[in-house]
Amino acid sequence: MQTGVIIGVVIYELVVILGCTFALSYMEKKKAAHASAEAHAQGKADDFVLAGRGMGVFTLATTIALTVLGSAHITGIFEMTYNQGSVSVWFSLAHVIMIVIACFCTGLWVRKVGITTVPQALKEMYGKGPSLAITCIMAGQIWGVLTLECQGVGIVIATLTGWDVQQAVIVGGILGILYVVFAGMKEVGAVNNINAIVMYIGLVVACIVVGIKLPGAYDNAKAVLDAAPETSFFTNIFGTPDLMITFAVGQIIAVTFCQSISQMLMQTFMSARSDKAIRKTVWIAAPLNGMFGSFAVALALVARSIPEYADLGAKLATTTMLVNVLPAFVSALLLAALLAAILSTFAMTSLTTATLWVNDIYRPLFRPKASPKELINVNRVMIIIVALIAIMVSTFLPTILGAIEWVFAWIVPIFWLFIFGMFWKSNGKVAAATLAVAWILNLLWSFAGLQTTVANATGLNLPNGYVTLIASLVVLIIGNLAVGKNANPAYIKMKSAQIAEIQAEMDAAELAASKK
Repeated sequence: MQTGVIIGVVIYELVVILGCTFALSYMEKKKAAHASAEAHAQGKADDFVLAGRGMGVFTLATTIALTVLGSAHITGIFEMTYNQGSVSVWFSLAHVIMIVIACFCTGLWVRKVGITTVPQALKEMYGKGPSLAITCIMAGQIWGVLTLECQGVGIVIATLTGWDVQQAVIVGGILGILYVVFAGMKEVGAVNNINAIVMYIGLVVACIVVGIKLPGAYDNAKAVLDAAPETSFFTNIFGTPDLMITFAVGQIIAVTFCQSISQMLMQTFMSARSDKAIRKTVWIAAPLNGMFGSFAVALALVARSIPEYADLGAKLATTTMLVNVLPAFVSALLLAALLAAILSTFAMTSLTTATLWVNDIYRPLFRPKASPKELINVNRVMIIIVALIAIMVSTFLPTILGAIEWVFAWIVPIFWLFIFGMFWKSNGKVAAATLAVAWILNLLWSFAGLQTTVANATGLNLPNGYVTLIASLVVLIIGNLAVGKNANPAYIKMKSAQIAEIQAEMDAAELAASKK
């Protein structure tokens, strides 16, 4: 057990989190002194979930990158590389594609229409019924990601301390709650600015030190893996033909058509200061995400090639190697880096799950006249509740990337409902049919043996994203053609005047802020 390392890292996380919180609190008091009580209360409510819609380029970029760069990119890629080699890097490359689409398409659109949650736009397109169903499924899907983040935190801490993963999850969960519960989105953004720098320094230093401490480690890994029949394809990023179809393309489908419309990421875009800021972030956020996966795969391949670590299994091989090989100060730096990435995603998944429940269920159905202060407090309570339940569920320890594929597939039809409604037309009955068919097939594919049946017949173990993508497009296209004129026109046309007005207000606010 490296007690000093874990104590140092926990102290680092607490200092960064609490330091940012106190700084934000001080700035909030100064802001309150120059605003009316009513205006300040409303602004504070907006600050908590959307950072006052004022995130600049660097904060926006680090929050975009770290929101989707969690346990799946670290312990998940470690696991999957152990089992199938460097084709696992396509999980990170899929996120690069997704970030580009979000920065130039969906992220811009959700900001333009001035919404707080994605279901708010879908409610105007398709009505209350589909919107409520989408809120519940999206909140559940994001919470599912939260359980995997808990597991990732637990694996990293357990490797260093010798604790059970279940015990380590509790410690990580407490840090994750502190990351967001005090000041919401502004706190997440401020902490991300620091942690993004630490994260990359830690990972790059770890890769260099592994190469020094294990001379020829990377060349040796290639030689060892290439020589063994069962791992002969591990150093080829294209893997085998069936892995490219089932895993690589499957990840591109699931990640692109889930994360680029999920509240988990879109809430960050809604917090942007301007459209210009969003477009600029792509040059920071996309490389941050893509390169991280490459480093993770390289380290995992080295661990997989060394018998003493490979014998530990997929979950612990790479992290144990790093702990044993790296000096204490580098271990501390790397642990801080890994926890930074995972805790950021933990914070955003808990915040966005709470935002959905509060803004789309609690307020409209139970407390339509709730004050801003009440909404903030309910958000905080929900953050703690969803995080605590996720901590308990995460102890079952499913394979991280395998679970991610299933969880992401639920949001694929929502992406296409948004696209079709935004630019073509929308109909509530067609939306309900699309969601029902896609979601039922997603369940049957995993739990009724359909995936196995198709795999036996074709030799391809197709992931759930394929199923929900095909079902969504077929039902939506046929349905929209069938309803003809009995549908709402393109949402972008309906809201063009409002979008222009919102854009003018945001541009004016940005100009005023720049003058200050």
